[in-house]
Amino acid sequence: MNRLLILGTALAALLVQPAFAQEQKLLNASYDVARELFVAENEAFVKAHPGVTIDQSHAGTSKQARSIVEGLEADVVTFNQSTDVDFLAKQGFVAADWNKAFPNNASPFYSFPAFLVRAGNPKNIKDWGDLARDDVHAIFPNPKTSGNARYTYLAATAWAKEEFKDDQEKIEAYITKIFDNVPVFDTGGRAATTTFVERGQGDVLITFEAETRGIEKQFGKDKVENVIPSVSLLAEFPVAVVDKVAKKHGTEALAKTYLEFLYTEEGQKIAAEFGHRVHNEKVAAEFKSQFPEIRLVKVDDVFGGWSKIQSEHFASGGTLDKLYGSR
Repeated sequence: MNRLLILGTALAALLVQPAFAQEQKLLNASYDVARELFVAENEAFVKAHPGVTIDQSHAGTSKQARSIVEGLEADVVTFNQSTDVDFLAKQGFVAADWNKAFPNNASPFYSFPAFLVRAGNPKNIKDWGDLARDDVHAIFPNPKTSGNARYTYLAATAWAKEEFKDDQEKIEAYITKIFDNVPVFDTGGRAATTTFVERGQGDVLITFEAETRGIEKQFGKDKVENVIPSVSLLAEFPVAVVDKVAKKHGTEALAKTYLEFLYTEEGQKIAAEFGHRVHNEKVAAEFKSQFPEIRLVKVDDVFGGWSKIQSEHFASGGTLDKLYGSR
């Protein structure tokens, strides 16, 4: 009788364990500067789901998307550019309506391109126009490999469209000058951060505000400081289940639950602590004093949407190819 009682108790305990208590593993393919964010997000998720392991892969999201098609078995993606998720959808790895699977166009948090300068801002860099000055050398990664850098290119173009009243010749001359002022193009955002902060190159780093806040916190205001430009481009961070891989691994439910966690109050608070602006109203209000006001313009309003950007700017032979050249 005692043995039966013990067996029954053990069975009951098993039945009330979380659905993912058995050993399961996810691989999250993410953008280059999100390393610390997802260390924290993963730690919190795993704590609530014993037996689950989350592995990470970080690189420029365009490179990540190509790697998945070529064999990187990521169960989920947490990217910084929707065109890279669209690429996976066209290749049959992600559902065609992936951006409807989660709230806010499947973007749990957002940011925008901002500036990080040397302490005291010795070059007095305040806005996008300063990046084209002869005495200013900007640091940002290669826009052909980095979603981060593509946002920088688009944000600078958005500013120029306003400044030069859509004069295409002046806009292209301005972007070309910025490219000319970059001493080295790294492949991803984190490498660009290293070039600026640790190797001491350049006068200003252009990257997501979340990254600039993290660097300032890590290295101190006696080394670097944030500068928020007058206007910037809303940068959403799309997430998606890589259905083709998740089905193969049997991780579809876990992958969905993992991405849903990023929208929870806990997940949103972690994102805010790492410098991201969030949609959860309670968390946004809690961190409001830490985030300066800025006018953000949207891709749809300025450029007519990501599909149009892809064909006009990022496709082979498009505007980016023309201006970036063979650098």
